[in-house]
Amino acid sequence: MSLQIWIWVIVGLTFTLYIGIAIWSKAGSTSEFYIAGKGVHPIANGMATAADWMSAASFISMAGIISFSGYDGSVYLMGWTGGYVLLALLLAPYLRKFGKFTVPDFIGERYYSNVARIVAVFCTLIISFTYIAGQMRGVGIVFSRYLEVDINSGVFIGVAIVLFYAILGGMKGITYTQVAQYCVLIFAFMVPAIFISIQITGNPIPQLGFGSKSFDGTYLLDKLNGLHQELGFSEYTSGSKSRLDVFLITAALMIGTAGLPHVIVRFFTVKKVSDARKSAGWALLFIAILYTTAPAVAVFARTNLIETVSEKEYSNMPYWFKKWEDTGLLKFEDKNDDKIIQYLGDKQLNELIIDRDIMVLANPEIAELPNWVIALLAAGAIAAALSTAAGLLLVISSSISHDLIKKTINPNWINNKEFKIESQWIYSITIFGLIIWGLNTGSLVGYLTIGLIPLILTFLMSKQHGKYILKINELFVARISALFAVLIAGYFGINPPDFVAATVALAFGLAAASFFPAIVLGIFYKKMNKEGAITGMLVGISSMLFYMTKFKFGWFGGGTAEDWWLGISPEGFGTISMILNFTISIVICYYTRPTPNRIKNLVENLRQP
Repeated sequence: MSLQIWIWVIVGLTFTLYIGIAIWSKAGSTSEFYIAGKGVHPIANGMATAADWMSAASFISMAGIISFSGYDGSVYLMGWTGGYVLLALLLAPYLRKFGKFTVPDFIGERYYSNVARIVAVFCTLIISFTYIAGQMRGVGIVFSRYLEVDINSGVFIGVAIVLFYAILGGMKGITYTQVAQYCVLIFAFMVPAIFISIQITGNPIPQLGFGSKSFDGTYLLDKLNGLHQELGFSEYTSGSKSRLDVFLITAALMIGTAGLPHVIVRFFTVKKVSDARKSAGWALLFIAILYTTAPAVAVFARTNLIETVSEKEYSNMPYWFKKWEDTGLLKFEDKNDDKIIQYLGDKQLNELIIDRDIMVLANPEIAELPNWVIALLAAGAIAAALSTAAGLLLVISSSISHDLIKKTINPNWINNKEFKIESQWIYSITIFGLIIWGLNTGSLVGYLTIGLIPLILTFLMSKQHGKYILKINELFVARISALFAVLIAGYFGINPPDFVAATVALAFGLAAASFFPAIVLGIFYKKMNKEGAITGMLVGISSMLFYMTKFKFGWFGGGTAEDWWLGISPEGFGTISMILNFTISIVICYYTRPTPNRIKNLVENLRQP
């Protein structure tokens, strides 16, 4: 079968599976929507956590970064894995015992202030939307290449799929969908890696293959170092970043991990604290499979790419080259008109620009693997991006409906009001929307997206005597919040601040700058008061936002890498903002009113085993 048919078959089957799980696991209560009714088995929760954790950044972009950056890319491996251990072993058990399944709820109760809760909601939204931008960007890239649509249309398709199972099933649907997505993504990541490892080194274990000898008798890493030096790139196994920036990026990723709201909520979907610990251990095992393979995939992809394109005639480039050119993520400019591709480290002479986000996806094509393997990888990449996007949507939804509206604005707003709507009105509005969309865009993707509206409404509402019954309660508002969140996420997916992994790294920096100090001080420093925590969070996230927007978006005068303060990248500045947060929090706490005794006793009890 052709590649395109394989892609449609495998991706179609996986989408059918996800939608089927969403319908089967439809949430019937707020408990099921927010925390899956606390009925998830530890192993299943470990898989779901791993799928949530291994986003498009891990699946698509991390190996791509390592492929281009070499040793410098190791910061992502160290930061993300170390951060998960920090969260699972240090913070999660205490947060689980406290009993508040959202970070804003924990902060609001611990710091006895609705203002603190509102600030935490604001931080959650900033972090989550930054994170989800990378996921939707990853979805767009996959669809752009393999379904042969533009990236924006690819984002729309991803939005529609996530919209369906996130709104319908909530955390219950997301959890079991993520179990399926983990199985898809890990199989999809490992199969090409094993194939290519055998192809290049004869070793079927990728983790060992990239440190082995290639068939020409030289060690693969030595060979890649030689190729880099010949083309004017820095040696692959050497780093170019300053030690300070490497340390700060690693720390920001580690610390940011421990403050990520969509990961923390995972520890509330199981019955007991002991089950939370077990699921954390299983998740670490499942995560390690991909993370230990990523460096090998990076080396394989980089070696194959250079040997395939460097000093080769443009007219003889394989099929995959021209297909990625069509996406705009791979560009060739023949500067000397010799029709030969010069891929060089010198930017003035280099004729090939490669988006690092395509390396993992293009890897099996470069290696000329079977079509079914390429199609499987596409399905895995989609699964990785969608799994994390769904978890983030739920965090956004719960922050708005549970933490902001229910807990802050109007605690008595749940009235279970019922509205009866004639069924024909739903379909009439849908048809009108389709016409308007068609007149403005004529996009098939748009038609399909809007066409999901009556289907979703059908599942969200009960039908009696030809009329749909709409119940206005917390569950409904949570779903509506998710609807608006996914639309905003789609916009950021079309207009991301950077490539996938860098965008996600910024989200980790924001989490480190805002939540980590508030959580740590809230657990381990019983004297910490609301004034210190609120001020610290505001200073932390404001400083990180300033630095990020200045050097990523060009705001406040902009600047290039040469203008970074002390050579600190935006990805690493989260550590500086975190230190500011800790410092300001403790200083303000010292000069303001003491923490009430009931809060001190609460923290004391929390720390008891």
